Amino acid sequence: MIRAIIFDLDGTLADTEPLHFEAFREVFAGENIEVTRDEYFSRLIGYNDRDCFTVVLREHRKPVDAARITALMDKKAALYQAMIAGRDVLCPGAEEFVRKCAERFPLMIVTGTLRAEAEMILARAKLRGLFADVIAAEDVERGKPEPDGFLAALGRLGFILRPRPSLRAEECLVIEDTAAGIEAAHRAGMRVLAVCYTMAATDLAAAEIVKPSFLQTDLDNILSRFSILPATESE
Repeated sequence: MIRAIIFDLDGTLADTEPLHFEAFREVFAGENIEVTRDEYFSRLIGYNDRDCFTVVLREHRKPVDAARITALMDKKAALYQAMIAGRDVLCPGAEEFVRKCAERFPLMIVTGTLRAEAEMILARAKLRGLFADVIAAEDVERGKPEPDGFLAALGRLGFILRPRPSLRAEECLVIEDTAAGIEAAHRAGMRVLAVCYTMAATDLAAAEIVKPSFLQTDLDNILSRFSILPATESE
């Protein structure tokens, strides 16, 4: 039985991955590094900002230290926040689906984006009040595909649902759009509905259920299917 729902943000609720790419591309260009769209969407998507800069700099044998990474993250954040300011970025069907979920379940966001960016998007969409909390990049030591964000969400949701029976990981439905996100959720012991806004269905096949978009996703149908699916075991 599903008792709580955890949403990813970028590429799941918000069509922001192309904007993240453009911001990354511009910052990397300043370091004389070219990152192509195909490269970003095939292997870098799903990383948080810190991990993305760290991986690419190392691959190009550039210096990697905390001060350098922080400076690049600040540049990228400024570019990205300017892009999303005043812009409606929700994916088709996302708002209606979130509102239906919120009528029946406590909701959380687990995202690799910065808190200020997540809050900006949710506030503009008038959805922030539907989420109990946001687990952002700053809140965990390791980003996806590590399970840290989802485990943190499990703890906070368990606190919200007390004194009812303790919330188990397999009672959490995670909604994701990347292979890294699916892996992170599974490693936390949770089940996954994947939506194909960012990646093809074949790339998301590890999820228990894959849907083209929220427009083709019926909540009652999803819940009934998860009621008969075996629980995902954490690794």
